Amino acid sequence: QVQLVESGGGLVQPGGSLRLSCAASGSIFSINAMGWYRQAPGKERELVAAITRGGSTNYADSVKGRFTISIDMAKNTVYLQMNSLKPEDTAVYYCNLVSNWNYWGQGTQVTVSS
Repeated sequence: QVQLVESGGGLVQPGGSLRLSCAASGSIFSINAMGWYRQAPGKERELVAAITRGGSTNYADSVKGRFTISIDMAKNTVYLQMNSLKPEDTAVYYCNLVSNWNYWGQGTQVTVSS
C-alpha cells in the first residue's frame, strides 16, 4: 500500500501564495515522477505541474512563471509553491505519484478569493 498525504491548502486572497506538500509513504517500488493535478467544479481534472526523479519539470501554460514544483527524493515528498494566485486557480489539488502504479492523494482545497 502507498499513501499520499497532502497539506498546505486553504483560503488565500488574489495575489497571495500557498505551498502544497505531498508526502508518500508505504510500499513504494520506485518514484518515476510526482505531480499535481487540479479539478475545479464542473471541470475535468487537469495537470498543473509534474517532476521526474531526474528533475525534469512540466507545467500547465496557465501556471508557468507563477508555480514551482520541486521534489525531495530523500523524503519522498513533492512540493508546489504557488505565487500570484488568481481566482481561477481555485480547485481541489491532487497529488500524483507514478511508480509501478499510478497513485493519487485525497485532494486538498485551494480557494483564491477576496
